[in-house]
Amino acid sequence: MSLVMGVDSSTQSCKVVITDAATGAIVRDGRAIHPNGTEVDPAAWWTALQAAIDAAGGLGDVKSWAIGGQQHGMVVLDDAGRVLRPALLWNDTRSAGAAADLIAEFGADSLAQRTGLVPVASFTLTKLRWLRDSEPDNAARVAAVALPHDWLTWRLRGFGPEGESRRGPVLEELVTDRSDASGTGYWDPASGGYDRELLVAALGHDATLPRVLGPEEWVLDDAERRVGGGAGDNAGAALGLGAGPGDVVVSIGTSGTVFAVSEERTIDPTGTVAGFADCTGRFLPLVATLNAARVLDAVAGLLGVDHSELSRLALAAAPGAGGLSLVPYFEGERTPNLPDATASLTGMTLASTTRENLARAAVEGMLGGLGAGLAALRALGVPLEKALLIGGGAQSEAVRVIAPLVLGVPVEVPAPGEYVALGAARQAASVLAA
Repeated sequence: MSLVMGVDSSTQSCKVVITDAATGAIVRDGRAIHPNGTEVDPAAWWTALQAAIDAAGGLGDVKSWAIGGQQHGMVVLDDAGRVLRPALLWNDTRSAGAAADLIAEFGADSLAQRTGLVPVASFTLTKLRWLRDSEPDNAARVAAVALPHDWLTWRLRGFGPEGESRRGPVLEELVTDRSDASGTGYWDPASGGYDRELLVAALGHDATLPRVLGPEEWVLDDAERRVGGGAGDNAGAALGLGAGPGDVVVSIGTSGTVFAVSEERTIDPTGTVAGFADCTGRFLPLVATLNAARVLDAVAGLLGVDHSELSRLALAAAPGAGGLSLVPYFEGERTPNLPDATASLTGMTLASTTRENLARAAVEGMLGGLGAGLAALRALGVPLEKALLIGGGAQSEAVRVIAPLVLGVPVEVPAPGEYVALGAARQAASVLAA
């Protein structure tokens, strides 16, 4: 039996699975916690990765590995391979002004054509512009820019600053994959190359960027194991789920994501749909919402019930909740782009205002927000035949029952699993066999 390792270095934690390359069955696993915050020293990720690998029994018998991880985070290195400052994560919003500046300079239509993205604070491009404007001394010292999974792959292959690594600070050995490169804001999904003009406009000068590996391309670590290019978290999840063209993945976590596997590139100048690539050679158009499982949390708290009882109440009400409607913008919203919006409850009458209808309105309202994501994908011609419902919110019986009615497609709910790490393990098995 040949063993491979897949890693999910997420915002909250690092998960490692070691699987049978032939069957995908998990042989052993491990995890470690990441610190909270929107600005994190990458050394904490490196420590957590090593701890999670140790908890999973180590790499001694592993033949190949790959790392998936949170997208967009900005890791900047000097010419000696040292991290210059704590990484800004995807959820750090201080670069919102930089995003607006870049749109004003280049135009939303032009940026969408060139990169598949219209800049928002999440993307690496905007974080680099923030660095240039706010910390010019640090920006001037940047010799290389990496994303979290790129940097961890580099370190685990044995590279890093002198005295902290076995192979030294060879910045040219940084590698990534299509999916994570497509979330930077300075990579062109059409050509498969970096848009250096945009990088320079953001950072103020050129820098070394990770080489983008193809779907079955690999490099070696210092133990001669094959290493895949890895994946951004959503692309890793799609691979772990086995999603293909026609599938749309609806992830109901703290926030919500709706992403589909597509054979064709999408371009949306409104910025509603991010035109990401996946890690298999296809594309992964994605819509993000701010309000997902926390909508259910809020209404369950208001009613003084747990999630099981909230589900029972919702299923006791008729579809449409007797006219009661919840617009669930508790924390503003990204899709549609209404950052200052608030939630509202309408259709309240003496007859409609019941605990059952309020529970039903919460589930329908949350799913309606995600349904807007499906509608945005359909409007760009992305085929949607089946929804795969994942995340904590998918464990609600009411969500599972009501989702097909609101989303308008058949729904499947895969068993809970570490799908990003499993996707990375599947990639590792693929490069082992290549």
